[in-house]
Amino acid sequence: MKLAGTLIKLTMIAVIGLFLYSSASIWLYGNKHDSVKTDAAVVLGAAAWGEDPSPVFKERINHAIKLYKEKKVEKIIFTGGKAIQTDLPESVVGKNYAVDHGVRESDILVETSSRLTEDNLKFAYEKGQKAGIESYTIVSDPYHMKRSVLLAEKIGMNVYSSPTTTSAYRTWETKLPVYSKEVLFYAGYLVTLPFEMINKKEELPSG
Repeated sequence: MKLAGTLIKLTMIAVIGLFLYSSASIWLYGNKHDSVKTDAAVVLGAAAWGEDPSPVFKERINHAIKLYKEKKVEKIIFTGGKAIQTDLPESVVGKNYAVDHGVRESDILVETSSRLTEDNLKFAYEKGQKAGIESYTIVSDPYHMKRSVLLAEKIGMNVYSSPTTTSAYRTWETKLPVYSKEVLFYAGYLVTLPFEMINKKEELPSG
């Protein structure tokens, strides 16, 4: 009984420590801006309302346009599919908005299939490889950056971080749900990482 109680306490301490570490990592990384010129900005998808970007998506697009006009990226890759069949894909809404705000259509790539962050990045990378793009700047909201960059590096992308400076998440009422979700996702990533590394070692050819 004593041993069981000790194990429960240690487990609780470990879980609390994991969440505190995840929370601090996401918070600090959200303020990290890499001042590096890259071939393309990858704008991670967010909701579109008909033919218009939602406030969250609009700020991501505006940030990518700013990087483009400041010559910090040469191209923009928009990501995101349809929420419902009759909608325009998020990426197409993003592209149309960017063209209306001075980005050359020839400097824009879109992928229209993804709904999740991991697929946003995977399909953007496929588009980028076909276009000869070698380096990427990830554009999203600050709390989304840590996990997004990790996922991008995991699939082999040469990436840098540039979170929006005008995020639509401005009050704690809007920030907290997003922040909590990212802490849970990142904590889960840290828990599963050792098992992924073990599986990779086992897959390596011997000798």
